[in-house]
Amino acid sequence: MSETDGADDGWSTGSAAGFIDPVAMEDDPAELFAGDTGTLDVAVRRVLVRLLQRRFLLAEKNPAQWRTLLENQQIIESRLHDLFVRLVVDHDRGIAYKQQVRSAELDVPILLKDDPYNRAETLVLVHLRTVFQRERGTGETSARVDIEELEQTVLTYFDPADHNLARSQREIHNAVQRLVTEGLLAEESTGRYRITPLVEVVLSTEKLTELNQWLREQNEVAP
Repeated sequence: MSETDGADDGWSTGSAAGFIDPVAMEDDPAELFAGDTGTLDVAVRRVLVRLLQRRFLLAEKNPAQWRTLLENQQIIESRLHDLFVRLVVDHDRGIAYKQQVRSAELDVPILLKDDPYNRAETLVLVHLRTVFQRERGTGETSARVDIEELEQTVLTYFDPADHNLARSQREIHNAVQRLVTEGLLAEESTGRYRITPLVEVVLSTEKLTELNQWLREQNEVAP
C-alpha cells in the first residue's frame, strides 16, 4: 500500500501512526502441511527434529545440517528452551547435543529420559576412552581399535565364573553396534573402527578415572 493510497482512505502508513505495511500474500511462508502454523523453514525444522530424536548431531557426518544449525542456532535454542531442553554446541569437536534442564527452584517437566548404558556398553566405553586418551596424548589425531582387541580387553572384566563365552561376545558386539549407531565409533572396514571425539563428551576424564578405579577394585576382589 502506498502513502497516496493510504491518504485516500484516511489511513497513514507512517511509523508515527503505528501501522506497518502489510506483507503481500505471496510473501507469506508457505504451509508445509494442512493447518501448518509453524514459522521455521523446513531445513531448520529438520535439524530441530534430529536434535530431539538423536543424542548427537555431528558436523562430520551431517555437514549440511551442521551449517543450518550454526546459521539458525539462536532460534533453535529458543525452541528447545521452550521445552526445558538446553542445546550444547561444541565447535571444536563439531558436536551438538541436548541436555535436560533441571532446577531446584523450578518444577521442570522432564522430557528427556535417561537411557543408561548397560554393563557391556560401559566396559566398551571405558576401553575406547582409554585408547582415545592414550593416542591423543602421543600426538595422534585419531584413534582406532580392532574388534578382536576390544573383545579380548573387555572380556577380562567379565565375571570369570561365567563360562558362556558366546553370550559375553554377543553382549560386546551388541554394545559396539549401539556405539556405532550413536556415532561414538565409525566402522572403516570389517572389524576396524575409528573412535570419534564423542567419546570425550560421553565419558569425561573424571568419570573415566572413577570407572577405572572401580574396575581395578573389582579385579582385585575377583580372585
